[in-house]
Amino acid sequence: MTRGKRTQSAELEVRLLREGIAESAHRVQAVVADNRGRILSVAGNAETATFVRSALKPFQALAVLTTGTLERFGLTDRDLAIICSSHQGTVEQARRAFNILWRCDVESSALQCPIPPGKRSPLEHNCSGKHAGMLAVCRQRNYPLSSYLQRNHPVQQLILSKVAELLRMPPEEFIGAHDDCGAPTYFLQLGQMATLYAQLASGDTLEMERIVRAMTHHPTLIAGDGHFDTELMRLTEGELVSKAGSEGVQCIARVGQGLGLAIKVMDGAKRAKHAVAIHLLRQMGWITPTIAETLTETYMTLGNFKRLEVLGELSLL
Repeated sequence: MTRGKRTQSAELEVRLLREGIAESAHRVQAVVADNRGRILSVAGNAETATFVRSALKPFQALAVLTTGTLERFGLTDRDLAIICSSHQGTVEQARRAFNILWRCDVESSALQCPIPPGKRSPLEHNCSGKHAGMLAVCRQRNYPLSSYLQRNHPVQQLILSKVAELLRMPPEEFIGAHDDCGAPTYFLQLGQMATLYAQLASGDTLEMERIVRAMTHHPTLIAGDGHFDTELMRLTEGELVSKAGSEGVQCIARVGQGLGLAIKVMDGAKRAKHAVAIHLLRQMGWITPTIAETLTETYMTLGNFKRLEVLGELSLL
């Protein structure tokens, strides 16, 4: 990440208004970067670090593409989409994750993501596609299946090497921890997350171009009807690629332009990251007024008496 003379400015604030009176507030930071790692605009501090969580999934999917796994097992863009997803465990989504395992001759019992409360199978976990992709790479490379979530496992080292290459950092400098699903995630600066998404959408490599195509052509598999990532990609028809992470992380990129946006709500509130995303996408001209109005009605109007408002803007560096 290239550091300018100034990599911080005032944070954004999201307020919950009840009949126009402020009831709650959230602090939010956001960064826009290009695919060369240059910080273009910021609200807060571009060097604020947090775990990238599920926003890492498109880059974990690179292991499937760069090892020939997709071709060997006859996997499609729909399979690639579910590998990148944080899905809702619908029948369609769980079957797509199962399809990956079936094609590479791995039992679903090999999945080490938890069984969600009230569900019957790890295939219904929102990370089952990512885990199925990791197991497919293990089958392709003859890696051990039982230890695929360990940070020193070859499939995890392969994923880390891809992320390290994109950020031009030595792999040993990354700080890792286990995500809730058991897979490794990494502690990254917001500027680094924005840079990764700028690279994802830049079209510089065939692998990342295919990931973007899979996500934007099959948005229902990425999250689900009514969920922010799905609805944003559906409304923008391939112009934006979007992926959420837990604890207030949201990453979005403008396809073909090499620009990425990373958002972090400091208290982890999901509602605040959606409000900020809409606010900033409108500010930058990444969405039309009509799309902004539709998203605002869905994600910023919380019933008859409550709504969200966002105070502040990105500052150019």
